[in-house]
Amino acid sequence: MKNNSLLIILLFISVFSFSQDYKFETTIDLEATDVISQGNTGTCWSFSASSFLESEVMRLTGKQIDLSEMYSVRHTYSQKAWNYVMRQGKTQFSQGGLAHDVINSIAEHGIVPNDAYSGLIEGKKGHNHSKMVDSLKTILKTYLADTKTYPTNWRKDIENTLDHYLGDDITSFTYDGKTYTPQSFLEMTTINPDDYVTITSFTHQPYYSNFILNIPDNFSNGDFYNVTLDELVTAANHALQNGFSIELDCDVSEKTFSAKHGLAIVPANDDTSALLKVSPEKDITAAYRQQEFENFNTTDDHLMHITGMLKDQNGTSYYKVKNSWGKNGLGNDGYIYMSEAYFKLKTISIMVHKDALPSNLKAKLLIK
Repeated sequence: MKNNSLLIILLFISVFSFSQDYKFETTIDLEATDVISQGNTGTCWSFSASSFLESEVMRLTGKQIDLSEMYSVRHTYSQKAWNYVMRQGKTQFSQGGLAHDVINSIAEHGIVPNDAYSGLIEGKKGHNHSKMVDSLKTILKTYLADTKTYPTNWRKDIENTLDHYLGDDITSFTYDGKTYTPQSFLEMTTINPDDYVTITSFTHQPYYSNFILNIPDNFSNGDFYNVTLDELVTAANHALQNGFSIELDCDVSEKTFSAKHGLAIVPANDDTSALLKVSPEKDITAAYRQQEFENFNTTDDHLMHITGMLKDQNGTSYYKVKNSWGKNGLGNDGYIYMSEAYFKLKTISIMVHKDALPSNLKAKLLIK
C-alpha cells in the first residue's frame, strides 16, 4: 500500500509539473538591437545576420549601429543573378539566402548603416520585394531563352532594376559627421569577415570535416563544419555563456513553432496544447534529427538571431531567439523562446565568431 501511495504521489507531481502555464526566468541576456520586420520579403537571412553583426559591433566596440540589411541584399541579388546565368538557369533564383551570403557581401562590398541605405524609396515604410523579384526573373529568363538576340546588357538591366526598387548603390556617405566608404565603415566596426564560422551536425558527412551542405538556399556553396549533436548544443551554450550571440538557421514549419505565443517546442504527443501548458518533450537523437532532415520534415525555412537563454519552472533550457516579423500581435515582444529539444531537432546550422567555440572543438576542427 505504501508503495502504491508513493507511486500515486510521484505521478501527481509529474502531471502537475507538466500542466502549468509557462513561467520563464532569464539566465543570459546579451545586447541586441530592437526587433524589426522584414516586411513582405524572403530576406530573413539578411535581417538576422545584420542583427547578429549589430550585436557583434556592440560586443567589439560598445557602439550601437543600425546596419543596412538591404545593402547586403542588393549585392547578393547581383551575385545570385550571375550564378543563375552561369548555371544556365539550372539552379534556384529566389529571395532566400543564408547568413554567409551577408558575410560574403561585406567582405567584398563593405557595410553601411541603415540611414545611408535603407532600401526604401519614394517614402515607403515597409519592404515588399515581390515585384522586384519578378522583374529580375523576367530579365534572366528572357536572356537565357535566347542569349544571341537579347537586346541589351543583362547585367546592366539587373543593376538598373535593383536601383529602381532599392535605390542607387552608394560609394560614400556621412555618419556621425564623418565621411566613410562602405569598406572604411566596415573597418570602423572592427568586424573581420574571416572570423565567422558556420557549424552544423549531420550524420551523412564525417564529423570534424567541413562540407558544402546541399540545401536550396546555399546557392553560393558555403561550407559548414560538422560536429556531433551534443557538441552543437555545447557550442551554442558556450558561446552565449561567454558573451557571444548566435546566428541561427532553422526550420519553423512545425505547428509547435508559434510566433503568436513566442514559443518553439517539440511536445512528446505532438499536441499544440503544449503551447499553452508545460508538456514533456521528445528525446532528440542524431538519428532522429537526420531522418527528419532527409525526409524534408526539417527544411531550411528561416534565419533568426539567438541573444540569450532562459529556463522554465521545471528547469528546462530555452534559447531567446530574436525574430524579424515585428512585434505587433506576437508573443514575447517578437522573440521566440525555443526549447533545447527544438533547437536540437530543427537547427540547420549556427554561425558564430570563431572565438565563441570551446577550445577543444576548435582544435578538432583545425580552426585557428
